[in-house]
Amino acid sequence: MTKLKAVFMGTPDFAVPCLAKLHEICDVISVITQPDKKRGRGQKFTPSPVKAFAVEHNLPVLQPTKVKTPEFVEELRKLQPDIIIVVAFGQILSQEILDIPPKGCINVHASLLPRYRGAAPIHWSIIRGEKMTGVTTMYMDAGLDTGDMILKDSVEITADMTTEELHDKLMAMGSALLEKTIHAVEDNSVIREKQDDKLSTYSPMLNDDTCRIDWTKSAQEIHNQVRGLNSWPVAYTMLDDKKIKIWQTAVVKGNFSKPGEIVEISKNGLVVATGENAVEILELQAPSKKRMSAKAYANGHKLELPLQFN
Repeated sequence: MTKLKAVFMGTPDFAVPCLAKLHEICDVISVITQPDKKRGRGQKFTPSPVKAFAVEHNLPVLQPTKVKTPEFVEELRKLQPDIIIVVAFGQILSQEILDIPPKGCINVHASLLPRYRGAAPIHWSIIRGEKMTGVTTMYMDAGLDTGDMILKDSVEITADMTTEELHDKLMAMGSALLEKTIHAVEDNSVIREKQDDKLSTYSPMLNDDTCRIDWTKSAQEIHNQVRGLNSWPVAYTMLDDKKIKIWQTAVVKGNFSKPGEIVEISKNGLVVATGENAVEILELQAPSKKRMSAKAYANGHKLELPLQFN
C-alpha cells in the first residue's frame, strides 16, 4: 500500500514521538515548526525539538513566522499533502489550510476532549485536581479543539503526580494513538464522534496569577497547584521581598493559624498554614539558587519563627 503523504506541524518535545511515529508509517514530505528562538544564558538561537529531530532524519523543514499568510498557504498547497498532523504546534490554522489535505487535518490533544480544550491541558488537569486524563485524536475545524473526535486513551492522575510526569506518560500515549488513528484513516474505518459543547472546559495560557500561591486556598488546592506547575513554570510565593519557587509539597491535616504563616520547621521542611489544613513545603528554590530541600534552606538561613509568606 502506498504511504500517505503527510505534513507534520509541531514544536515542543511533546510532539517529537508523534513525528517519529509518523516518519515510520507515512511519507513525511514536510515538517513545519516555529522559528528558532533565543534560549539560555547565551541567548543563542536554538531550534525547536521538532526541528532538531527533522534535521537529524533529513526531513524538509519550514519555519513560517505566521502560517496564515497567503504566501505560506500557497507553499503548503503546492506540497499536495494527503493529510496534515498537528501536535502542539503553537499557531491556529486558517480554514484555507484545513481545506488543503483530502484526508483532513488531525490533531493529537493532551486531554479527554471536550474537557480541557486550549493551550495548557496537562497543567490544568492537575491544578484542578482531576483523577483521570488522557489523549484524544480529532479532526480539526475552525474552532479551538472543537472538531470531531476519532480515538481516545486515558491514564490515571495519581495523588502526587506532577505535570512533568504526566507529560511524559501522555507523550508516549499520543504517538501510539496517532499510529492507530493513521491506520484507521488508511482503512477508511474512522468513526467520527461529535463533541458535546455542554461538557467542555478550557485550559487557558499560564500566567503569573496561575503561579503565585494564594495561601487562603485549601492545602489540597495549593498542593495541586504546585504539582501542576512542576517542572514549568513553577509555583511561587514571596518571603519578605524574595521570590521563592515551590517545587514539592505535602498536605498536613489540622487547624492552624493565619494562612501563609510558617507554623513549624519540621524534620522534612516548612509547615505553612492555609485556608484549610496546612502545606508542608519539601523542596524549594531561592532566587539565583538551585533547588534544595526546604529543611536545608531553613537550616542554611537559620530561619526563626514566626515568618509569613505573602
